[in-house]
Amino acid sequence: MTLSLSLKNILPILALVLGIASIVAPRFLNIFVAIFLIAYALVGFGLLR
Repeated sequence: MTLSLSLKNILPILALVLGIASIVAPRFLNIFVAIFLIAYALVGFGLLR
């Protein structure tokens, strides 16, 4: 079984990690969300693969 790690596979994992981190440290929720949205937008525009 081969595990291919592309950004499309990493984004759901990143969303899960950031969701858990936002529960643990709610003060940093806006930073976590901003980073995730920027990464998601870059993937959506095709600038990152």
